Amino acid sequence: MRRLIAILMAATAVAVAGCQDSSSPRDVTPPAAPRGLFSVTGDQRATLSWLANTEADVAGYRVYEASCASGSSCPYDRIGATAATQFVANGLANGVTRYFAVSAVDNAGNESPLTYEDVYDTPRPAGTATLNNFVNTFAGAGWDFSAFTNVAADGSNTDIFFGDNGNISQMFATLHVVAPGDTIPNDIQDAGYATTLDAVDFSPVGDNAGWSPTGTVELIQDHCYIVWTWDNHYAKFRVTGITRPTPGQPATLVRVEWAYQTATGNNELRARPVHTAVNSPRTVAWLR
Repeated sequence: MRRLIAILMAATAVAVAGCQDSSSPRDVTPPAAPRGLFSVTGDQRATLSWLANTEADVAGYRVYEASCASGSSCPYDRIGATAATQFVANGLANGVTRYFAVSAVDNAGNESPLTYEDVYDTPRPAGTATLNNFVNTFAGAGWDFSAFTNVAADGSNTDIFFGDNGNISQMFATLHVVAPGDTIPNDIQDAGYATTLDAVDFSPVGDNAGWSPTGTVELIQDHCYIVWTWDNHYAKFRVTGITRPTPGQPATLVRVEWAYQTATGNNELRARPVHTAVNSPRTVAWLR
């Protein structure tokens, strides 16, 4: 009998030991929301960047997109994930504003709240162009931002055109004829020297916002310029080269890189400013 009791006690002890969980408690604490999110506008794309989280167990980040900043009517859809602190959202429609947010995910799968900044972007087309000197030929001396193409200096849809008389290179903003005797000007101004076109992020707005009173600007290598078109669109270009066969002779060509905001009245030409909305509500559309 004593032997049977001992065997039963030993079996009970093994069973109890088998039910005990010797592992550490499961991690259920999410990381903090990423900070410093900002965007850089591109052609059918937006490049998002943010500061790295400081938690040691962060495995990566998830990126979300929505049609407005917050609320149940505009849930944030997941569009990608990355282990880096930068993400390029491709395939966006130019002229359509989209909002972005990012979350951090740790090794246990815990996901942080979405970033608090209201970050939005309106992609716009961009490219390069070469304009002739209208002194030599009107053909190809002008540029139509809305059509992304060269036009004649005196074309009906010309926004700007290039000219050089041997002493000075200039870009001329045209007067758009909307009806006989009725014109609306395209405005232009020098935004200064810059190493990249994207140094110009926004256009100034309003009739008294620094536009050239003559509708012309002197073209200087590596300077950026802003254009406000007659139909309330904003554009920019940067001079990348002026071809002058010999000193003192008129230039034959000017080369520029350009960007044009297709959204009417939207003066965003690169990135938006960050407006912090602490603890702003976000609705996530999971698994969409």
